Amino acid sequence: MGMSLQAGAGGPSGARRRRGRKHRPMAEINVTPFVDVMLVLLIIFMVAAPLLTAGVPVDLPKSEGAALQSDAEPLTLTVDPQGRIFIQETEIPFEGLQAKLQAITEARKGMEEAIYVRGDKTTNYGELMRVMGRIAAAGYKKLSLVTELDDKR
Repeated sequence: MGMSLQAGAGGPSGARRRRGRKHRPMAEINVTPFVDVMLVLLIIFMVAAPLLTAGVPVDLPKSEGAALQSDAEPLTLTVDPQGRIFIQETEIPFEGLQAKLQAITEARKGMEEAIYVRGDKTTNYGELMRVMGRIAAAGYKKLSLVTELDDKR
């Protein structure tokens, strides 16, 4: 009995103990499946991201102005060629525009927030000015017109 308790003895229990040491559980994490899933998700998001930011399709006029940098998602108002008005992607009738903008003002930061106006280049200038007048009547002080960058630089 004394011999079976000693480490390194040639008995059957010593052989079992040595064999148990060779087959320890693996303590490393296999990250290959995780990396595969992350690469697939990356590809999906790269393809889907441009589709999510499309908004209302309008043909913007060209200009040579520099792009503005902003961290937060801006409030965008779009006037399409038919004269329909959209806040973000939601169509708003002209009569309800001022009330909707005031409701948005109360829910967001307030009047100090900038509002971006996107107008199709074929939109009637008078219609665009009427919309901008309603924006000013709603209390917005910072107004920016969105254009595309001119390629002729």
